[in-house]
Amino acid sequence: MAPIRVLVADDHPFFRDGLRTLLESAPDTEFVGEAETGGQAISMAEDLQPDVILMDVQMPDGGGIEATRRISRDGPQIRVLIVTMFDDDATVFQAMRAGARGYLLKGANSSEMLRAIRAAGNGEAIFSPKVAVRLMDFFSSARLSAPPEIFPELSEREREILDLIAQGHKNP
Repeated sequence: MAPIRVLVADDHPFFRDGLRTLLESAPDTEFVGEAETGGQAISMAEDLQPDVILMDVQMPDGGGIEATRRISRDGPQIRVLIVTMFDDDATVFQAMRAGARGYLLKGANSSEMLRAIRAAGNGEAIFSPKVAVRLMDFFSSARLSAPPEIFPELSEREREILDLIAQGHKNP
């Protein structure tokens, strides 16, 4: 089985170096490059065609959300995994609406990071436990109340899909 080809997009060199070291140490992943801006991530995704992109949210030149939106539109076979410090509802839902296949917080350890990369590489949706709990709480409270006040732009189908993802269901 071919290794999962991974592009790292983050504006912090120290974090990129750590991810590169982790990816190079795992036999089933291949580090293919690194970008430090949203624009570079878009360009490198087109050129390198990685299987997975580890994408930070806040970067210069458009940022990770916009880069995710464009990459998901132009290369739907590329799976974007958001890796960030932001766990607020607005950022999580913006990333998902942009096409992210997962959302991991930067506090994740090496085994969690590799597990998330493998899941994304296999076409699964993956979320850090803290984000998954928040998604489940959001949808549980949304079902009990009147029309949800948070993220009214989500369609009913999008809510159903997010609920299933939060419950750990895989995307075939």
